Amino acid sequence: MSDEDLTLNDMQAIVDDWIGQWEEGYWPPLSNLARLTEEVGELGRVLNHVYGEKKKKEDEALGDIEMELGDILFVAVAIANSLDIDLEQSFRRVMEKYDMRDRDRWTPADDT
Repeated sequence: MSDEDLTLNDMQAIVDDWIGQWEEGYWPPLSNLARLTEEVGELGRVLNHVYGEKKKKEDEALGDIEMELGDILFVAVAIANSLDIDLEQSFRRVMEKYDMRDRDRWTPADDT
């Protein structure tokens, strides 16, 4: 895989190609939701070890935040693909919602 920038559509195509090589194909959405929940839990564990009160055990390997986020992204893309959802369109819609809902909610940052 090259180092060029990837769009969400590119990521969806890569995941689709990868899953397409296996006869089993996409897992059902609820199974993927369980996977997503597992991956979010793994991210939570690493963040808690690094930034939280719960330190890791002496014999426990320190997790990789970047990899855990990548796992979450992979499963989210797989769910979208299995449901024929265009994530770029979905992301645009969500940002419009946030722009409308939260435009007066937060303190604007200084432009300095």
